[in-house]
Amino acid sequence: MKLFLREYASYILVYILNFSILFFFYGKLGGFISKTNMGYFIFLSNFLLFCFLAYKYLMNRELYKRLINEPEDLDDTLSFLGSSPLAIATSNSFKQQYRLYQKEIQDYSEKQKEHLYFINQWVHQMKTPLSVIGLIVQENETEPYMGSIKDELERLDRGLNMALYLARLDTFGHDFHVDKVYLRSSVIEVINSMKRYFIRKKVFPQIDMEEDLFVYSDMKWLGFMLEQIITNGVKYSYMKSDKIYIKAYKKFGKTILEVIDRGVGIPKKDIRRVMEPFYTGENGRKFGESTGMGLYIVHEICKGLSHDINIESEVGVGTTIKIIFN
Repeated sequence: MKLFLREYASYILVYILNFSILFFFYGKLGGFISKTNMGYFIFLSNFLLFCFLAYKYLMNRELYKRLINEPEDLDDTLSFLGSSPLAIATSNSFKQQYRLYQKEIQDYSEKQKEHLYFINQWVHQMKTPLSVIGLIVQENETEPYMGSIKDELERLDRGLNMALYLARLDTFGHDFHVDKVYLRSSVIEVINSMKRYFIRKKVFPQIDMEEDLFVYSDMKWLGFMLEQIITNGVKYSYMKSDKIYIKAYKKFGKTILEVIDRGVGIPKKDIRRVMEPFYTGENGRKFGESTGMGLYIVHEICKGLSHDINIESEVGVGTTIKIIFN
């Protein structure tokens, strides 16, 4: 009703002005023989205005409701809006916009599929020469510079894996399988795959969790999350602490996995933004090698798997990252 009154406010004002002018001049010319005639004149004039406004409102009532209330879904925009010419024209316009929107979505979806296919192919093509270089390095391990080449190969491999997992986020629902995962064995597997990184940084893991502690999650995605979190812990502990701590326990019916480092810590101004894409923060600029994507991908994976993630940190003391399995 408010939208209707705002739309027709100018009509009402013009009508009142016109009525006032006619009433004044008609009265001056002696057109009103009695007060009864004057009353009839006022009543009929206002009655016609009321009928006109009532008719216009009833014809477009559904349209006004749709314009005022926010649609709950796209189908709401295609619902019946009335039988007036304005309502029919508006409904046709909405349908045309909906068709254009659907076409744009389909085009975007096709482009995303092509992009994902390209990234997958590119990563696999890059992994082939990396594997060949790795074999060459193994055959020449006695050479003094081969250790540095191995380190760089590991960095390249981690970077390619991050690109692959980031590309797969859009199709996350088609690429995960929830199963019983034993946390200790998963953590040890990730640590073994990163042993050269630990040795190079002179930071070593300390594990504290029971052998039979398990959660329901996706082993592949969970392994990637652990690798990203542990990599960050090692990176920011370098030259400050020689240990990071990985522990898991049950609390209030939930299983909690913690990765704790005694490194530089995250400034308060950054801690709320570290899970935003491409945000490196103060530490990322100081230490380098930060893409700002690791914790963002971890956060998105946690949402996809219905896990929670929590970060607690204090500058100069260290950082604790918790994955909470519901």
